[in-house]
Amino acid sequence: MVIEVLRLNHRIGRDARVSTHVALTARALCSSKIYYSGQKDNNMEKSINKITEKFGGPFEIEYLEDPKSLLEQKKKQGFLIAHLTMYGKDFISSKNNIKNRNLLIIVGGEKVEYDFYNIADFNFSVTNQPISEVSALGIFLYEIFGYKENFKNAKLQVVGMKKGKLLKQL
Repeated sequence: MVIEVLRLNHRIGRDARVSTHVALTARALCSSKIYYSGQKDNNMEKSINKITEKFGGPFEIEYLEDPKSLLEQKKKQGFLIAHLTMYGKDFISSKNNIKNRNLLIIVGGEKVEYDFYNIADFNFSVTNQPISEVSALGIFLYEIFGYKENFKNAKLQVVGMKKGKLLKQL
């Protein structure tokens, strides 16, 4: 099972923090790769690669000029395409249909073109209310896949504590 995320329409000045958090959420909750479209952001890529180098992977980030061609490619490879949108159907009822499948999850940025609603195999909502794409992705991934405890090639590991904070060198 492969889980990947497509972040649409990244804008450097406006979306840098949100897109970074989408990538961090994807990485922490079982995704192996994030693609993004919009403006190419070398700083965001460096930031995500630095986190992956420190805390382990596997996780990759890749810029795309044409996200629709990625969707066509993934469909040919047998991936299900799930678009997270407040206009979608509740995802919980379809949980078992997607749990063990290769999945590409689309999260929007700026206004999402209508084509993406039609290309997707599923348009899922976490709630039919306005919600952050970071929150929607986190809830969706956690509910369906849980989270990873062990990341390969990690140099640091967070040690959960009742009080304080501790990073362990590996």
